[in-house]
Amino acid sequence: MNATRTARGLQGPWRRLVFVSLYELIAILASSLLFMAIGQGAGASGAMAVVASTLAIVWNVTFNHLFEKWEARQSVKGRSAMRRVVHAMGFEGGLALALIPLMAWWFGVSLWEATLMEAGLLLFFLVYTYLFNWAFDRIFGLPASAQPA
Repeated sequence: MNATRTARGLQGPWRRLVFVSLYELIAILASSLLFMAIGQGAGASGAMAVVASTLAIVWNVTFNHLFEKWEARQSVKGRSAMRRVVHAMGFEGGLALALIPLMAWWFGVSLWEATLMEAGLLLFFLVYTYLFNWAFDRIFGLPASAQPA
């Protein structure tokens, strides 16, 4: 008997839309609170969090497109640990290059202070991303690609 596999839980474009929407909404709220916790005003913190979130989404789409074009030209296929490290560092490095001067200007702080802010955000987002993905999968089910056959 040939059974067809049906993925359970939220799948496809709706999964991605719900994922990005929830992730960024929580990220904006958390970033705003983090900025306020270090002495920035509520309005400036909220606005900077929205701008940073928007930049992160645009950079994510742009960077992944460019990375995948580069990756397609490589003779060695697959995603080794090193390639994943390069991908993560490229994404975070590019985002930091955009956010550090923007935060320095926005909050009227030095580039060094903005770099420390970005480092704090990076540490927060490492933990947040892990926990968010775990919780999302528990609530909405695993994506089809990760479900057992």
